[in-house]
Amino acid sequence: MGSEGAGSARSTDESGAAAEAGAAKGSSGGWDDGFIARRAAEKGDLDADLEGLGEVGDLSGVHSAHGVQSARDAVYAVHGVHGLTGAYAVHGVHGLTGAQDGSGSASGESEEHTPIGGAYGGSLRRRLDALGELVGLSRARLDSALLAEAGHVLEEASARQRLSSYHTVVAIAGATGSGKSTLFNALAGVPISETGLRRPTTSAPIACMWSDGAAGLLDRLEIPGRLRRRPLAGGDGDDELHGLVLVDLPDHDSALVFHREQVDRVLALVDAVIWVVDPEKYADAALHERYLRPLAGHAEITFVVLNQIDRLPGEAADLVLDDLRRLLDEDGMALGEHGEPGATVLALSALGGQGVGELRELLGRFVQERSAPARRLSADVDAAARRLRPAYVADGRPGLGERSREQFADRLAWAVGAVAAGEAAEREWLRNAGRACGTPWLRLWRWYESRRMPGYGRPRPPAVVEEELTARQRVEQAVRTVAEEASAGLPAPWANSVREAAARGSRGLSEALDEMAVKAGTPSGRPPRPAWWPAAVLVQATMTLLQIFGALWLVGQIIGVLEPGLIPPVLVMLAGIIGGPLVEWACAAAARGPARRYGQDAERKLREAAAGCGRARVLDPIAAELMRYREVRDQYVAVSRAGR
Repeated sequence: MGSEGAGSARSTDESGAAAEAGAAKGSSGGWDDGFIARRAAEKGDLDADLEGLGEVGDLSGVHSAHGVQSARDAVYAVHGVHGLTGAYAVHGVHGLTGAQDGSGSASGESEEHTPIGGAYGGSLRRRLDALGELVGLSRARLDSALLAEAGHVLEEASARQRLSSYHTVVAIAGATGSGKSTLFNALAGVPISETGLRRPTTSAPIACMWSDGAAGLLDRLEIPGRLRRRPLAGGDGDDELHGLVLVDLPDHDSALVFHREQVDRVLALVDAVIWVVDPEKYADAALHERYLRPLAGHAEITFVVLNQIDRLPGEAADLVLDDLRRLLDEDGMALGEHGEPGATVLALSALGGQGVGELRELLGRFVQERSAPARRLSADVDAAARRLRPAYVADGRPGLGERSREQFADRLAWAVGAVAAGEAAEREWLRNAGRACGTPWLRLWRWYESRRMPGYGRPRPPAVVEEELTARQRVEQAVRTVAEEASAGLPAPWANSVREAAARGSRGLSEALDEMAVKAGTPSGRPPRPAWWPAAVLVQATMTLLQIFGALWLVGQIIGVLEPGLIPPVLVMLAGIIGGPLVEWACAAAARGPARRYGQDAERKLREAAAGCGRARVLDPIAAELMRYREVRDQYVAVSRAGR
């Protein structure tokens, strides 16, 4: 607490010194109020700027673009006056590439400026495109709340792309009394943010800009113009910090809910963050559980500063710093040690100045890299991918295998009675063979026996209703089984979509199978006969004639018409009697193969028809859902960089 008060006194002295410096400058025409610290461009600077613009081209375009009437107004327009904001106002007017410093004069070094949209490239561009495809393909399958974060990341990427890539917005966040406002003033070189014993001291975000053109970024953060400041011009390190926009936030543990809401809102929009902790509250659970642990993936754009080390005696500062590193490691935040990417952790004293210069140097290098917005966006994409993982990553290798397809076809074939139809066709073929090749006496006997059976001549009873219901139940069971097999291991939303597709296809499937069974069933009429049947019929007729001839021969001998001789007619008659059954048996044996093939062909036709109907109505919709899942899974792999 005392450090904050001392910081206030020190800031007051600095403010007075700055005021004296401003008064001293009054004779030369410059001015410096200590807070805004903005110097008016001198006439010589204006002439230099006019010369620089002359190298670019005619100023008429600037005049017409901003409604100015003089060359002097045109220069102001280039520097962001007349409402022209953003990085283009500083560097990009009509091809102007010379970088402008914070005072409004032309910088000695030339730096080409492009909006961050032009800098999106490589893996980040591919990941953003893949995330957009992922959201588009998933809208009809996933809950909108699940895709809300991914959509927000895309919106923020588009919004940040339209703003300056020359500037890096860094927020300073911390708990009550950690000294973040003191550090903010130390980095700015002037007492911009109020410090003191009253808590909370900072009630609204305050911004400090080291160069022009950041108005659009601050508008995005909803920081009003009255809370936008400039550091003391001409200070050490100003050139290195060109492009830095430093934002002092309210306390994240403030008793006022509005303050905490402002912290959460701004932290979601800035390019990087400096977390200021003190030796007393560096292990605060609210800090680690609410901010550091959820933002562990943003380690590359995170600075963790242990402030007020001047209050720690001896080696206590090193011990506290080591414990802070341990806590960050437990939070899952990678530490940028030994040249590896990660969070920057250092100890300093904002009040005493110890370590502040090192932080300024680190911030300068960080800002000059101009990569913080892309790093922040890449970390946001990583976070969205982690939260979407349960919706896209399956257990095992789900899909519709060949075995599942065959089993589904078998179940449908059994449901429509393909096996029974094949067996019936085979029996019909054998009966037809028996009628053609059997002995006439045996057929007469079978006809006589059939007439003696009870119920002969009565109409056949209708089909039992239970058989139809059982077949429909088998169809429903087959659909449920194949849907469960296809969705096994899929994430819940995609498993549900597969089951829903199967359920939609099963509507009317039983009726379609009934129509198909009628068309593809066993054809009416007698089965086709093989080529050897006429010969078999002729041999059977010969055997019958031999029996008749032998019998007539015996009758003729008995009545005396023919000469007596028992053996020849008996042998002829026996040949016919024995040959007829032998021919029938041989024909039956020869007919088993064709009959079996005929029955199998009938079963195959019915099975293929049932499988085709099931494939069109159930398997194809399931396969379409699985294909869509594979597409979104590939896009998710591209988003999460798992394939690299």
